[in-house]
Amino acid sequence: MPTGEIKDPYVNFNFLVEIGGITRAAFQEVSGLNATIDVIEHREGGENTTPRKLPGKTKYGNITLKWGMVDDTDLYQWHLDTVKGKIERKNGSIILLDRGGNELTRWNFERGWLSKYEIGQLSAEGNDVTTVTIEIVHEGLTQA
Repeated sequence: MPTGEIKDPYVNFNFLVEIGGITRAAFQEVSGLNATIDVIEHREGGENTTPRKLPGKTKYGNITLKWGMVDDTDLYQWHLDTVKGKIERKNGSIILLDRGGNELTRWNFERGWLSKYEIGQLSAEGNDVTTVTIEIVHEGLTQA
């Protein structure tokens, strides 16, 4: 008896990040690819049972990127410009690749800007890589 095509799930370790036309593959982690919809409860007159639940505002989580610190300062400069009041909103994508480097899917964010820039813990007793973590706030996330 033949079986249907078995599809393997995507692996999570091979991805690229594009921000404003700049492509980077050196990120250690990406998180925050999510959206939630507020729930509005509404009771109608004469109905004393369960309230109706309606969709409200959609909210998008901040995208967090983490990588080992190098001498590339493009993302730091973007943050510094925002600190100085020059807010430059950028569109970008998180691109998931297969083992051969081919695009499987992508998540596009819109009108993002850096809200956080953090240097990881420094320790005289450690031997870890120095990391940088940023958060990008944005106004939309779509899977393409």
